[in-house]
Amino acid sequence: MTDAPALSVSHLCGGYWEGGLFGRKTFHEVLHDVSFDVRCGEILGLVGESGTGKTTLSRVILGMVEPASGTVTHYTKRPQMIFQDPYSSLNPAYPVSWTLEEPLRIYGKYGAAERRRRVRDMLALVGLPEECLSARPEELSGGQRQRVSIAVALLQQPRFLIADEPVSALDVTIQAQILKLLKRLRRELDLSYLFISHDLNVIYQLCDRVLVMKDGRIVEQGSVEEIFSHPREPYTRELLDASN
Repeated sequence: MTDAPALSVSHLCGGYWEGGLFGRKTFHEVLHDVSFDVRCGEILGLVGESGTGKTTLSRVILGMVEPASGTVTHYTKRPQMIFQDPYSSLNPAYPVSWTLEEPLRIYGKYGAAERRRRVRDMLALVGLPEECLSARPEELSGGQRQRVSIAVALLQQPRFLIADEPVSALDVTIQAQILKLLKRLRRELDLSYLFISHDLNVIYQLCDRVLVMKDGRIVEQGSVEEIFSHPREPYTRELLDASN
């Protein structure tokens, strides 16, 4: 890990519009003056209860939602998302080989033979056998689907990933395997992550630093040891007590 930033978020405010058609639209502000950096090679955890704005923040960072104000600065190219539910993020009508080749097809830089080679290499990188290439998502286990989802996110060689609750739907044994995979990929590919979770035990196992979010605001941040050993905010202590 270095002090060079992979991502900078400065005074970010954002939310969503509700209503429309014949009614007047109303803007609901979810994020309030959010600022933080993700360092190169770092896994930064973002923790908070459901509905506190974590997923909205990830969508704004990736440009899926326009911010109301503030700035998001990426210092790496092609940032990607690993989704919470790989089953819904993978096309059920196509086998894994199609799912992995499609981004490379769209990118348009590689011929068919090179695409197939890259797909096989990526499958090996995330620990899946080649037999998975012919399988559709419903034929895979939850852990295998999440590995495919991670492979899809890595195909365009990003250096920064947002992982939005990527292990919350998995049992504890499979969770541990996916967390081990994410650590290995961070080391081998020099990746940086913003890792979103409501589970402080998972955050403790994986992350270097932690942001604590409540009602769309960052109320506390620090190293994992600082947050877990000496939390300053009552809300952080509540989350820690609940996780224990």
